[in-house]
Amino acid sequence: MTADSGPDTGPRTRLIAGRYALSEVIGRGGMGTVWLATDRVLERAVALKEVTFSVDLTAEERTVLRERTMREARAAARLDHPRVTTVYDVVEEDGRPWLVMEHVSARSLQDIIAEQGPLPPAAVAQIGLDVLAALEAAHEAGIVHRDVKPANVLVEADGHACLTDFGIATTMGDSSLTTHGALIGSPSYMAPERVNGEEPRPPVDLWSLGASLYAAVEGRPPFARGEAMATMMSVVSEHPAPMLHAGPLEPVLTGLLTKDPAARTSAETARQQLTAVLAGSPPGPLPPPPAAARPAPGALPPPSVERIDADDLRALASASKALLTSVARDARDQARHLAERRRERKGDGGPVPAAPAAGPPAAPRRRRRFKRRWVVVPVLVTLLIVVLVLVGLGFLVAKGLGLV
Repeated sequence: MTADSGPDTGPRTRLIAGRYALSEVIGRGGMGTVWLATDRVLERAVALKEVTFSVDLTAEERTVLRERTMREARAAARLDHPRVTTVYDVVEEDGRPWLVMEHVSARSLQDIIAEQGPLPPAAVAQIGLDVLAALEAAHEAGIVHRDVKPANVLVEADGHACLTDFGIATTMGDSSLTTHGALIGSPSYMAPERVNGEEPRPPVDLWSLGASLYAAVEGRPPFARGEAMATMMSVVSEHPAPMLHAGPLEPVLTGLLTKDPAARTSAETARQQLTAVLAGSPPGPLPPPPAAARPAPGALPPPSVERIDADDLRALASASKALLTSVARDARDQARHLAERRRERKGDGGPVPAAPAAGPPAAPRRRRRFKRRWVVVPVLVTLLIVVLVLVGLGFLVAKGLGLV
C-alpha cells in the first residue's frame, strides 16, 4: 500500500497500485476485506477486495495461493454477464493480491436474512434464477465459483440478484498450482465432494446455490453446527434440517442438496422448477429416492405383501368356527352311535355271569372301560383336528402377511 500525498487527498487516504483510493470497508469475509474505492484513472467507484490467507499456511503455500488467485482472477475477468459482478483487474500490493471489481449498489443476501429472517419463496426463486444464470455463464466459460453463499449474492432494490466474488474461482482442468490442506470456501455451503477433497466441478456450485437458497427461505443454513469440522461432517453424512418455510421450493432444494453429484438436480431442471415457483405453479414432484434404497442388480425382489382387512379376518374366523363346530358334532354323534351298537351286542349275548362275592361284578368294569375308551378317543380326535385347523389358519395368515 502507498499513501497519496497529493493536495486533493487527505493524509490518511490509501492508494492501491497507485490508482485505487480506498474509502470505507463494505464487507468482510474469510478470504479478505472488501473496500469501497475510487478508480482515479477512470473516475468511477469500484469494489476492491484485499485477499488474505489463513495464518497457519506455510510461506510456500501462501506463494502458491497468491499466484493461483492472480491467475484465476484474470480468468474470471473474462466473464461478461449482467448477473455477474465484473472483475476489472487484479493487482498486487505488499505481496498480496487485490481484486478490482464492479461496485453494485445492493445489499448482500446474508445481511437481508440477518435483518428480515426467512424470505418469501417467490422472492427466493427470483434470486435463485439470477444466480443460476450467473453460474451457467461461468460454467460455460470453464470457471467454477467454489464459494457461492449468501454473503456473495447481492440483491438489488427490485429483487434481482447478481453473483460476486469470483476471485477464488478455479478454471476447470487446471490443477498445476495446489496446496496441501488448503480448502477454500465456507463449510456451511460447501458441497460434500469438496469436503472429500475431489476436484471442483460445476455440481459443487449447484449444491452451494441450494444451500444458499435454503438459508434464504428458512432463515438458517442447512448444515451449520457451530464449528467448521462439525459442519463439514454434517455436510458429508447428515440430511439437512427439516424445511419449515420452503413450501413450493422444497423439491428444488432437495434436488440441489443431493449428496451424490451424479444424481444432483441439473441446472436446467433447477431453472424449470424455480420458474414454476416464481409463476405460482406447482414445481413438480420430489426427486426419486437415493439409488442406495433400490435393490442391487441381481438381487431377489422383496416378498410381496398381501393386505388382509378386518372383513377378511372376520370371515376367516366365522368359517373356522363353523368348521370346528361341525367336526365336534360329527365326533360326538359317531361316539354315541358306536356306544349304542356296543350295548346292543352285549344285550344279545345273554346275561352277564355273576361275579364272586368277594369283589364287584366284572361286567360293569368292562362297561366302564368301554365307555371311558369311546369317550376319550373322539375327544382326542377332535383336539387333533382342531390343532391341525389352527396350524393351517396360522400358515394362511403368515403367507398373506408375506412372512413365509
